[in-house]
Amino acid sequence: MSLSIRGSTRIISEFFEYSINSILYQRGIYPPEDFHTVKKYDLNLLVTHDEELKSYIRKILLQVHRWLLGSKCNKLVLVIIDKDEGDILERWEFNVEITNNPNDTNTDSNNNEEIPLEVTQKEIRGLIRQITASVTFLPELDHDEKEYTFNVLAYTKANAKVPLDWGDSSSKEIEQGESVSFKQFHTNDYKVGAQVTYKYR
Repeated sequence: MSLSIRGSTRIISEFFEYSINSILYQRGIYPPEDFHTVKKYDLNLLVTHDEELKSYIRKILLQVHRWLLGSKCNKLVLVIIDKDEGDILERWEFNVEITNNPNDTNTDSNNNEEIPLEVTQKEIRGLIRQITASVTFLPELDHDEKEYTFNVLAYTKANAKVPLDWGDSSSKEIEQGESVSFKQFHTNDYKVGAQVTYKYR
């Protein structure tokens, strides 16, 4: 079984949803009791059942899905912020590269090889395992003394239609941070990579 471009964008949107949930759980941004276990990609993953958070994430990803369908989005970033100081402590970056654009006449950018859904899911499984295991090297967040929050940034092309409730933002880079790159996954139309940059403290 192979994926259409609509199927590919749905796969990417789902991956974003599970990744965001996993990061928020692993980094303790919301309490463990706000999450429950679901089976996806042959893994036990944690997703929130907090209605406000669930609605917020879904609203973001619905718009990201629309941008992806129109080839207007090339990056999604989740940043973890110290609520009191406003410092950016972690920057999770997901890069989306179009590998098979039917509107592109440059044949080098077109990928004619069919990628089975099973291969895509296996690659996603490996990437999510790396995200989950990242707690072994990321600096511990001090939940006894501090509170943390998060923001999601979407990088879009200049001609993308942007809803009014999406505002311009700085890139929220971490100066002189440590970066770790993760595995990639591929569909017939996209390549998605991930990395985390963190403030060493």
